[in-house]
Amino acid sequence: MSTYNQLIHEYRNKFYDKGLSPETVKAFIFELCNEFDINLYLDLDKEADERVVDKFSKGIERLLNNEPLNYVLGYSYFYGYKFAVNKDVLIPRYETEELVGLILSKYDEFYRGKSINICDVGTGSGAIAIALKKEEDNLNVYASDISKEALEVAELNARNNDARICFMCGSMLEPYIEKGIKTDILVSNPPYIKTIENIESAVYDFEPHVALFGGDDGLKFYKEIFADASKVVDPHGMLFFEMGYDLKEPLTKLAEQYFPEASIEVYKDINNKDRMLLIRL
Repeated sequence: MSTYNQLIHEYRNKFYDKGLSPETVKAFIFELCNEFDINLYLDLDKEADERVVDKFSKGIERLLNNEPLNYVLGYSYFYGYKFAVNKDVLIPRYETEELVGLILSKYDEFYRGKSINICDVGTGSGAIAIALKKEEDNLNVYASDISKEALEVAELNARNNDARICFMCGSMLEPYIEKGIKTDILVSNPPYIKTIENIESAVYDFEPHVALFGGDDGLKFYKEIFADASKVVDPHGMLFFEMGYDLKEPLTKLAEQYFPEASIEVYKDINNKDRMLLIRL
């Protein structure tokens, strides 16, 4: 039986030969060891536990096929919370954590201590909705998605994280309009990749396209939300969006057309890329 160190070195070379990140091997085995309460760094030169080797051998071929690590593991971390992920939902990104942070800061600025409604449109794994509810219990959180399969994952994550969320199935704002729900804050991380844009194969081949692509200009779903926002969002409410780093100019122009009296701001992420849009009515 190989040691953990031997396993890492053997497969690091295979990953390197295929043009994949060799650091994925160490990250994978580290997570597997954590599942069995094994301290990899203390046991690095010890014979590998059979349970770890079994899961490692089953997952490593999927990784060599360029499948994302989080899908192989079956989970991801977002804002300090653990989320189940599978092929029906996007893997939560750290850029989206910054969107959650922005929303919480604006809640403190404008609503501190108040019980308000917030709607997460296109919730996917439920990461945004659940993180917001866990961080601020005064939020009454609604979350929707057009995918029933995605909502099953989101509901599982809400249960696992002990977060009370009202989930609804439907396209964009339709379920909120149908139920007459009004909200103080609307948040969405809609599909915004342009259909003509080339993206890395690990994303294109494995993540759900319905959650990735936003039409030829990347603006399709922003337009849909903007058009119906007045039916859902309070006249003095706020709308928060994640956006593609190259969408600042067309998206702000679009927002100005729909909300000529609103305050419109774009915020940069940690990599200094335009990433978040705030529309304050």
